[in-house]
Amino acid sequence: MFDGLSDKLSGILDRLTRRGALTAGDVDAAAREVRRALLEADVALDVVRGFIDKLKERAVGVEVIKSVTPGQMVVKIVHDQLIETLGATADPIDLNAPSPVPILMVGLQGSGKTTTSAKIARRLTDLHKRKVLMASLDTRRPAAMEQLAVLGQQVGVETLPIVPGQTPVQIARRALDAGRLGGYDVVVLDTAGRTTLDEAMMAEVAEVKQAAQPHEVLLVADALTGQDAVNLARSFNERVGLTGIVLTRVDGDGRGGAALSMRAVTGKPIKLMGVGEKLDALEEFHPARIADRILGMGDIVSLVEKAAATIDAEKARRTAERLRKGQFNLDDLREQLEQMLKMGGLGGMMSMLPGIARMKNQIAAANVDDRIIKRQIAIIHSMTPKERRTPDLLKASRKKRIAAGSGTKVEEINRLLKMHRQMADMMKQMGSGKRGPMAGLANALGFGGGMPSPQELEKLADRMPGILGAPPGSLPGGLPPGGLPDVPLAPPGIPGVPPGTPLVSGPDDKDDKPAAPAAKPAAPAAPPLPGLGAKFPGLPGLGGRFQGFPGFGKKK
Repeated sequence: MFDGLSDKLSGILDRLTRRGALTAGDVDAAAREVRRALLEADVALDVVRGFIDKLKERAVGVEVIKSVTPGQMVVKIVHDQLIETLGATADPIDLNAPSPVPILMVGLQGSGKTTTSAKIARRLTDLHKRKVLMASLDTRRPAAMEQLAVLGQQVGVETLPIVPGQTPVQIARRALDAGRLGGYDVVVLDTAGRTTLDEAMMAEVAEVKQAAQPHEVLLVADALTGQDAVNLARSFNERVGLTGIVLTRVDGDGRGGAALSMRAVTGKPIKLMGVGEKLDALEEFHPARIADRILGMGDIVSLVEKAAATIDAEKARRTAERLRKGQFNLDDLREQLEQMLKMGGLGGMMSMLPGIARMKNQIAAANVDDRIIKRQIAIIHSMTPKERRTPDLLKASRKKRIAAGSGTKVEEINRLLKMHRQMADMMKQMGSGKRGPMAGLANALGFGGGMPSPQELEKLADRMPGILGAPPGSLPGGLPPGGLPDVPLAPPGIPGVPPGTPLVSGPDDKDDKPAAPAAKPAAPAAPPLPGLGAKFPGLPGLGGRFQGFPGFGKKK
């Protein structure tokens, strides 16, 4: 959702950071471009004015103009101002009230209230270990109550039995009574919506609130509606009184203005955001992390938290033990690919990595998406258990059979096997305990002994931007800045050697091979073998017809 705003702001701030010194005119020009970017992102006009005024007030100052890196100081000021606009700190759902805690869900029809109610119930059940009861108060939309009952079965949360003919107020009171008698911790009340704001809906919601006395009143707003979402939040807050906002369809192609505006206009925090259609696609809204994503700084902490939430600790420990022994087969690769899909796929993971936003166009041109992962999983499923355990068995005939079974090509199978070999080598190095640039990452991911601790996660988050943003050649063990040295190529005319084949440097290639320390004088060169003249037919492995030396037997 924040891609458009992120691209514009990143371009503006990149131009500032390239300059050695900034003047007041440079800051004014950048402020105008930031104002234009915010307005194009559907941010409310009042919010944009306040944002720019505070930005200029802090940026046009002695601490910026005389700073060692004034451009980076302006980036920090924009980052801090974004956090202040979105809300200083994360504000999760408040359950500090006598049980059962009533949570009232309000919003327009089609914004996702019913699905969001089920997502919240699942989140409270799985993460907070609360016993939740859901009740549908929507007596107008056809099959609305049945929809909530079906969602309750999918997430494993009980729903209030349907009694035809009751009013929303009667259903709310019955739900609270059932919550008290059944020992429930939370009761989620899903109210009815309309296509537009009207007096009848507002009166009904106000009446339900008066009867239920909810501890949380959450507005479910569609992030794709732009500034209309701001007007919606203002109307509900004035009439009903909100305690928080839940943004849905954050994974869509909206411009992000609703998130920046609703907090500033209503003063109510954005507590949660829906990042997908699945019932587990609900995340807490962290202003600092969202500001990092907008400015292209990534969100490593959320990525590690998502990994810790989806990875089975015992299974990860067994896998780590296998990796230490160098036992990384295709079944292990399949589990890793399936784990990537659970964590949001390539798009969800790469959006949280620092610097990836600037490579968005290149990634899109390379057609890197989740379909590649699904095809690779299909290839592995088409193999026999023995082939998965021993990939060396896969020869041409087996590859043709697997390609026919998975609907792919042999070339894709070869690429998968090459990726497996590279990952196996890397996993073996990570699990062997050798020091290097991957040692800290290996320990943090559990290869050094169990799941990472919160302190290790924080250290990994602090260290990750430096590792990913390092220039070529700066990482230990990496390639030198100039790339690989020039390798001499074979001239045309050598029998059995294709023109352009790299040759191994000989003892006379002083530029290609560093001189060895002089320990002992070199032994005199052996005389040439008899019968090996200029018409030597070639060597084994280079395409020649060499049949072996006399007395050594024939070539096998």
